[in-house]
Formats: sequence, structure tokens, C-alpha cells
Amino acid sequence: MGRGKIEIKKIENSTNRQVTYSKRRSGIMKKAKELTVLCDADVSIIMFSSTGKFSEYCSPGTDTKTVFERYQQATQTNLWSTQYEKMQNTLNHLKEINHNLRKEIRQRIGEELDGMDFKELRGLEQNLDEALKSVRARKYHVITTQTDTYKKKVKNSQEAHKTLLHELDDAVYGYADEDPGNYDSSLALAHGGSNMYAYRVQPSQPNLHGMSYGPHDLRLA
Repeated sequence: MGRGKIEIKKIENSTNRQVTYSKRRSGIMKKAKELTVLCDADVSIIMFSSTGKFSEYCSPGTDTKTVFERYQQATQTNLWSTQYEKMQNTLNHLKEINHNLRKEIRQRIGEELDGMDFKELRGLEQNLDEALKSVRARKYHVITTQTDTYKKKVKNSQEAHKTLLHELDDAVYGYADEDPGNYDSSLALAHGGSNMYAYRVQPSQPNLHGMSYGPHDLRLA
């Protein structure tokens, strides 16, 4: 039973269209391979699906570029002239932009000003003023940011210093001897030195607040 014929028109259903394309693409590729083997022909096929997927086949022993060159020789046409002309126009446009930018840079540093009229010089002056304002604004922004950073560092250092002093004050401990007449031997340093230090009474000893001890009373050796 033969297959039914279909009307040659665009398949509206996207799924059916993609399935049909995949099947027929495989068939074309198969026929191209058969032509290459059976007939010793050079075959090159390039296809793009509706979704932009690229498929290619080229006979072994050659490449697509070689096939295109043989096609141009056979048909006396140039496939790349239009593209080359577009690329050449783009290159010339970029060269012109580069030339103008270099000229503007030289004029901004005071060179090539002889051919400029009053209007052009006035415009150059305005551009320089605007550029100077932008540079100054950026400079002040950087200075302000660095100043704020340094202020924060100084503030953190001061807070750390106060914390260390507070911890040092809390770390100083002392006591009062029950024998008031023996204060010379009440406190002594471990190495037998005779250096004298201030004595701080801990807040946990409210009964000793207001009492003061002179160098003859408390000694740290």
C-alpha cells in the first residue's frame, strides 16, 4: 500500500513540521552519501531549520569552501563580493571614527588648533570645562570616601583602646591587711623589686571606698 500524497505547502502545526523536516533531512543526507559513493560526485549540502539548527554534509576528500569556489568558477559569479563590500565599508567607517577621536585627543592637549574657527574653539573649551568638572567630582568623591574610611578606622582604634584600658583597670586586684601596722609587708612583687604602684580598690569592696594608702602603706615589689 503506497503512501498518500501530501499537499506541498507549509505545515502549520509546528510539531508536525519539525518531524517532517527531520525525516526529509535524513533522506536527503542519505541520498547525498549514495551519490558520493555510487557516482564519485562531490556533494555539499547546507541546511538551516526554522529554529535555526544547522546541518551540513560534504563529500569526503573535499570541503564546502572548495565546492563553493568551483561553483563560482562554473557560474562566473562571486558569492563573497557583497559581503566583502559590507566589511570594507564597516572598516572604513571605523577608521574614520578612530581618526576623529585621535584628532580630538590631540586638540584637547593643545595640538592642531590652527585650522579651528571661533565656534569650534568655543566648543572645545566647553568640552574641556565639562571634563574638568567630571574629574574634580570624581577626585572629591574618592577623597571623601577615603576620609570616611580613615575616620571609621580611627574611631574603631579609639574604642579598642578604651576597651583595653577598661580591661586593664579591672585586672588590677588588691586587698587590705587586717593588721594596719604591718602594711610594709602586706604586698610584694614576685622578684623582690622595690617599685611602687598605685593601688585600686575593687568596686566589690564598698567598705574600702574613700580609703587612701600612701607609699608607706601599700608597696608592690
